[in-house]
Amino acid sequence: MEIGFHIPNSNTQFVGDENRPPAQVFNDEIKLMADVTAGAEEAVVTFESIAILTPRGRYSVELHLSFLRLLGQANDFKIQYSSVVRLFLLPKSNQPHTFVVISLDPPIRKGQTMYPHIVMQFETDAVVESELSISNDLMNTKFKDKLERSYKGLIHEVFTTVLRWLSGAKITKPGKFRSAQDGFAVKSSLKAEDGVLYPLEKGFFFLPKPPTLILHDEIDYVEFERHAAGGSNMHYFDLLIKLKTDHEHLFRNIQRNEYHNLYSFISAKGLKIMNLGGAGRADGGVAAVLGDNDDDDAVDPHLERIRNQAADESDEEDEDFVLGEDDDGGSPTDDSGEDDSDASEGGGGEKEKSIKKDLKREASSSSKGLPPKKKVLATDEGSSKKKKQKKKKDPNAPKRAMSGFMFFSQMERDNIKKEHPGIAFGEVGKVLGDKWRQMSAEEKEPYEAKAQVDKQRYKDEISDYKNPQPMNVDSGNESDSS
Repeated sequence: MEIGFHIPNSNTQFVGDENRPPAQVFNDEIKLMADVTAGAEEAVVTFESIAILTPRGRYSVELHLSFLRLLGQANDFKIQYSSVVRLFLLPKSNQPHTFVVISLDPPIRKGQTMYPHIVMQFETDAVVESELSISNDLMNTKFKDKLERSYKGLIHEVFTTVLRWLSGAKITKPGKFRSAQDGFAVKSSLKAEDGVLYPLEKGFFFLPKPPTLILHDEIDYVEFERHAAGGSNMHYFDLLIKLKTDHEHLFRNIQRNEYHNLYSFISAKGLKIMNLGGAGRADGGVAAVLGDNDDDDAVDPHLERIRNQAADESDEEDEDFVLGEDDDGGSPTDDSGEDDSDASEGGGGEKEKSIKKDLKREASSSSKGLPPKKKVLATDEGSSKKKKQKKKKDPNAPKRAMSGFMFFSQMERDNIKKEHPGIAFGEVGKVLGDKWRQMSAEEKEPYEAKAQVDKQRYKDEISDYKNPQPMNVDSGNESDSS
């Protein structure tokens, strides 16, 4: 338990000065009266300005004999080594960083958020030289043949080595799994957060946020799923891990070329792999194919089954769907892809569909205890009367008058595109509208003047269009007509 005290400068009990503020006076009084020391235990080694992803921030990390301390600008955490369960040293594939994760039980708290894992990120190639502040007695007894007096090496290795012997926690490193890029993890996403999934010898670890550790003993089964974007996009797939507690973790957007390595690794661990479609049937027959065909172009029956199911699902009718009273059954464009041969069968198919819809409506209304509603069938003659023919636009009709804003848009549209390269078509209108609203009446005056001229032009032309003048005939025609 830690208690923080705020000592106001205006207090009269603990009066300080420029060199000794009131808080320092209060601190000294406590140390005089209580049997405590000023932090007594000196840090064995300190690592400055370490990037920590959860809880996020930069901290100075002090390793003491019985605890570690995270000192940040806004937060200070003191963690007893008895709370450290395990350490993870996980390099990031093709990136100059390495994760070091400290798993805690119980977790630390920041506000209302609990942090069971402290995720640190070290530069992989950074070198550090450190001297340990440990008495000779401890070096010769408790830490004999474990710790050295000084270290010089990669910072993440020095950190984990010293912490491992001080805390007594074991270090977990990547196992036998290798990705398609010869890394230790596969790119994935969890709860809309992008990260990497490490298949370890005794579990899976997703990093960096939210850090999620799943032990093999907790898993009921795993399931390879078609990517949620649709059956046609087979460049990615999803991995579902269901726990024995019925909790699920869905790792999305895993690249298709990672499938073989992931499947082989999971199969070798003896985890149950379910067929895509439902639990209850173990997925057999795939391991043999993966063993014979290592290249990416080989036929994969599991992925073929995914493709086939996607095609079947897209062609099936939704039997649970009940047509609503106000639903017209689909827009006219729904039938635009049908062949002419289907439409020339006397309308039998259409009648059959309407009968099915009527039966569904009657079934739904009867289940609610309501009498079926009568549907008025319109005859071909009656329906043709209701349809209104759209009036064709006369190409000789005068062009409508333009507003001042339209003249302004014509002049400024190209300038907007130059100022905002790649701007969407719809956004151009928004930008033009904002500029027009911000203009003063004097700035709008030239465009409004053009609009007035164009308005008069339209009035004259529409008047001539609606009241055409009779054509003049020559004298020869007059004599012929007489």
